[in-house]
Amino acid sequence: MQYVISDTHLMDENLLGMDEFAPRPFATTAAMDQAIIDHWNARVKPTDVVYHLGDIAVDLHRPEKVVNAAIYERLMALNGRLVLLKGNHDRRSLFKYLAAHNVTVAGQAKFELHDVGKLIKYNHRQYYLTHYPLLLGIAPQIRNLHGHIHHYQLPYATNLNVGVDAPELNFLAQPVPFGTPLSMAEVETIAAKKATWLAAQQQGKE
Repeated sequence: MQYVISDTHLMDENLLGMDEFAPRPFATTAAMDQAIIDHWNARVKPTDVVYHLGDIAVDLHRPEKVVNAAIYERLMALNGRLVLLKGNHDRRSLFKYLAAHNVTVAGQAKFELHDVGKLIKYNHRQYYLTHYPLLLGIAPQIRNLHGHIHHYQLPYATNLNVGVDAPELNFLAQPVPFGTPLSMAEVETIAAKKATWLAAQQQGKE
């Protein structure tokens, strides 16, 4: 199975509480991180692939070496092979650390690292995975899965925010627990419902 997620912001104390940027009702980063790990592992099997679209973790108070080791510990607690795209909060040193400490899962590397983006195919459609949203223009067979903008969404059916705080998650009939990676089937459901919702919004303006 293939899953996608973005903007977990592990260890990021600035996102705790109910604020305007990204409400995360946890008292501590340890509680938030454990919720993500638990909900992730409840869905993802060790042999599954999860595409993480950036902003893995944020801790600006400790030395990079200490932070990288702490992030590594949390990532190793997550099931699946992780395809990691670099977000604006992900340091170059983290990716170097992960590459140097990579392990094998089901005969393949635990971590696959990308600086910019990754193109995948699912159900006869192309998905371009990036951290920052891209405006693709008229490209009906390509969708952009992204993160970065947290609780905002772009007014385009081809752009889907798959971050843990994304408003697009509300298009699912069954809400997923916080930090749960989305299946590609759920992504397609979100895409269809967002397109319908946008069309209705446009008709309301005419």
